[in-house]
Amino acid sequence: MFRDRMRRFQSNLAESGIDVALITDDDNVYYLTGYYDYLHMEFGRPTILVVPRDGDTLLITPIIDLNAAEAAARVDRIAPWNDGMGNEWREELPGALGSASRIAIEPDHMPPVVRAYVNDLAGTGKLDSATPLLAEMRMIKSPEELQIARHAGQVATAMMAAGRAAIGDGVPEYEVAIATSQAGTRKAAGLLAAHYDDADMSPNTHFLQIMASGREIIKTHHRASTRTMHRGEPVFLCFCGMTNFHRFKLGFDRTFWIGNADPAQVAVYEVAVASQKAALDALRPGVTAESIHAEYAEVIQSAGFEYPFRCGRATGFSFLESPQLVTGDKTIIKPGMVLAVDGSVSVETFRAQVGDSVIVTGDGWEPLTDHPKSVAEVIL
Repeated sequence: MFRDRMRRFQSNLAESGIDVALITDDDNVYYLTGYYDYLHMEFGRPTILVVPRDGDTLLITPIIDLNAAEAAARVDRIAPWNDGMGNEWREELPGALGSASRIAIEPDHMPPVVRAYVNDLAGTGKLDSATPLLAEMRMIKSPEELQIARHAGQVATAMMAAGRAAIGDGVPEYEVAIATSQAGTRKAAGLLAAHYDDADMSPNTHFLQIMASGREIIKTHHRASTRTMHRGEPVFLCFCGMTNFHRFKLGFDRTFWIGNADPAQVAVYEVAVASQKAALDALRPGVTAESIHAEYAEVIQSAGFEYPFRCGRATGFSFLESPQLVTGDKTIIKPGMVLAVDGSVSVETFRAQVGDSVIVTGDGWEPLTDHPKSVAEVIL
């Protein structure tokens, strides 16, 4: 899988007239090579994947992670570097870039210290962006990726069910987060054991639970706190960060109430649900990404609420991929895309959101996440 991706990427470089690419985004390093570990943690130790249009690929990575790189990275050569020794990660770059006249980088994902060195070494006139090439490659998921996506949906669904069961009068928010983390980890562990030959891949969830209750529900990305929930309060659960199975990310949200619901809040919630339905009804191959957002926005604005944020985004090995379901994104929807699709309405004292992830199929979409959303079913 990784070797095939690398070959396709090198072919795309050649077709674009690019001599060599420097890949520094940890998700793209994984996508092309299978190498992952603590690349996303900023320790001042760059990892750089060097991909020529033809010839051997090179992974420049800290020697502290050499064992992991040798076990996982599908590359032709690994060049380890050590803190304070010689030119560290700079040592290989002059030779790797050589006489290249066009060099592709990831402008938004290259550490500033690396970018400054590359600018000095090659000159800014030679630099291009690898981002569009990789974004285009990653839009349509392979059969292997879609299997991971389906399993990620099972993990997310298990977490939502556990979170729902943990919500109650007198329960602190952090208890819900503990329940969702345990459920997700156990589900992921079972799937890894049954379907994957990768003993190094961790099943543990590793993202702070997004949730809010009571008056805090208007805070979109509030984290689980010590706040105690009470009867009659709304509760929002979001798994857009915690759903991260085998490095594949999904979006998934629900709004609940404990015991009973304020009718005014219910009215807002029903518009949010209707806006998501409108987006999902419009979702099929051949339409534009922005047209799906337009259907969702029409429901919200027709009900008298403000113009909303985007109704969705593509996901995969990154939290945000292309396309986005938002005004201005004219990408044509195609089978094999994985999209998170939301419905949401915000007012001064309340916010309602429901969200699910789907696979675009030949004639519509396949759900990846599953949990009730009717009013009767979300009053606990």
